[in-house]
Amino acid sequence: MSVTNIEELVKRIARLAKQNQELEEHIKKLEKMNEKLVRDNEKLKGLYEKVSPEGLKEMSEGEKKERSLKFNMATVLFADIHGFSRLVERMDSTSVMDELDEILVEFEAIVTRYKIEKIKTIGDTYMCAGGIPVKNITNPVDVVMAAIEMRNFLEKYEINKRGVINRIWDLKIGIHSGPVTAAISGRKKINYDIKGDTVNTASRIEAVSDSGMILISVMTYELVKEFFDCEYFGKLPVKYKDDLQMYKVKGLKPEFSVNGEGIIPNESFRIKFGLIQFTDIQELILDKLEMDLPGYLFYHNVKHTVDVVTEVELIGWAEGCSDEEILLLKTAALFHDAGHIVAYDNHEYFGTQIAREMLPKFNYTSSQIELICSIIMSTKLPPKPTNLLENIICDSDLDYLGRSDFIPVSNTLYDELKAQNKMGSLDDWNKIQVKFISGHQYFTKTARSLREVNKQLQIERIQSLITE
Repeated sequence: MSVTNIEELVKRIARLAKQNQELEEHIKKLEKMNEKLVRDNEKLKGLYEKVSPEGLKEMSEGEKKERSLKFNMATVLFADIHGFSRLVERMDSTSVMDELDEILVEFEAIVTRYKIEKIKTIGDTYMCAGGIPVKNITNPVDVVMAAIEMRNFLEKYEINKRGVINRIWDLKIGIHSGPVTAAISGRKKINYDIKGDTVNTASRIEAVSDSGMILISVMTYELVKEFFDCEYFGKLPVKYKDDLQMYKVKGLKPEFSVNGEGIIPNESFRIKFGLIQFTDIQELILDKLEMDLPGYLFYHNVKHTVDVVTEVELIGWAEGCSDEEILLLKTAALFHDAGHIVAYDNHEYFGTQIAREMLPKFNYTSSQIELICSIIMSTKLPPKPTNLLENIICDSDLDYLGRSDFIPVSNTLYDELKAQNKMGSLDDWNKIQVKFISGHQYFTKTARSLREVNKQLQIERIQSLITE
């Protein structure tokens, strides 16, 4: 074989080797894409199960389809608007129905404000349920608040119609929390018909309630007792089960109501309620991040967001923040990296846009939203916080600099930047890290006492990894 042929053979082998290497890399990329598709499919499945849990069933009967949803925690209200016996003697049937319609229209407006689902009206009995069809953790409080508004409305309605003495309409309410199954019907307007022990128990509680009384089960009581002034009422015999304890709701606790009157919620109520409601917002945002964040975000992922939410609360309490400040901090932490869904660069700004769109739906005020957005923007590097809340989130965002798992966490950030061609070698990264940590300082006393002591150790650890 001539030298020329040998050279051609070597070149051919080299080409084949290169093609084989490229093919292997391509296969690896396809495998990674397949793994991501599997993960995304699991996320979609999980999200679907949250919205339409395993209780979702479809049964066909000819052309008809019946669907049912299972809700593990709903709060059912039965309101009996009674007084017909006295009305028949004093009023004609048309006036009776007109007044009942007026009352029911207002009841529906009340439950709509609290995002409670009207189930049905049976004569003079009004039935509704919180936590349906959208699941939420606040539904027991929502339903009791709606019950108080119903009672207050009917009292004012009677005074305006007939004065203080000649009352005709009476109202008694029974409330119970627990699992329900909802049968779905309708196409243009979806209707829900709920069934189960929770519904039956709520109906029985309403039956033993007295005029003007809001009676709740012990299950509901345990979920709302922080907010409402309640008094023990008695026990309800339940077949095949222990007797059910019941409580009557007098009103809001004085500290959560305007002028301590127990009727209108004040700012303290809204903040306390917001801290509970935050769980629902967090679930929505974390699900969105799971679904929509790019796969190359090895550091700015869901875990990082959860870490920052946890850390702002810990530092916030240690720094003496109020309940409202804790709420603002946790909300800002939840949205501070949500902008990565839109773009990597300037993600802080995009996070504020998502917050501005979403938070009004959860009754955050415009001033609260502005503060939250300012806190989010303060995390933009290099951090330049101007107040305590901004100090806290900046320290929480870079908490890993003083943690024992700094090196593996730091490497995930390197992998993230490398995947976007924003970083060179690992040595280059480590040199940048040494420079950054050397110039970094924690802003709060709490973070300095917890993390500052470890930073010099981190610098030494990184320097030992630099090979050039």
